[in-house]
Amino acid sequence: MPHNLDPDQLPEVKVDSNAGWLQQALTAAQRRGLWEHPGMSVFAVVELTSKSFTGHADGEEKEPQVKLRITVAEVAQDHDQAAQVAEVMRAMMRRRKMNGTLDELGPGTRDVEAAVAEALTHHPTEVEFEAHTARTRRGSRIEQHG
Repeated sequence: MPHNLDPDQLPEVKVDSNAGWLQQALTAAQRRGLWEHPGMSVFAVVELTSKSFTGHADGEEKEPQVKLRITVAEVAQDHDQAAQVAEVMRAMMRRRKMNGTLDELGPGTRDVEAAVAEALTHHPTEVEFEAHTARTRRGSRIEQHG
C-alpha cells in the first residue's frame, strides 16, 4: 500500500488499458465513427478507480505513479446529452479557474464549446435532419402512388 507523499511530490497518473466499461457505453455508430474519423470526440462521464501504484516502497528510486481504471462510464448519446456534459465541464472549469488550478494539465484553457462543435461535426444538423425527413416522406408518397 502506498505511503503518504511529501506535500510537494505529485504522482504521475496513467489510465490502464482496460476500457471495457467505456466500450459498453459507446453506441455502435460512435465506435465506428471514432475509428473512421481520427480526432473525433465524444463526451463521457467516467468513474476512475486507482488500481496499481509504483514508487511507493521505502527507499525505492522510482517516481511515484498511480494507474487508474475506468470502472463506470456513460457516453453522451445525442446532442442534448453532449450539451449537458459540456455544461457540467464548463462549471467545473470555472471552479478550477477561480481556484487557480486550471492550468495543472498544461498551458492554456480548453475551449469546451469548440470541443462540442468538433464532436458534432460528423453529425447532421437539425436543418439537415429536417431536409432528410422531408425527402424521405416525399419518396414514400411517390412509391405509394406509383
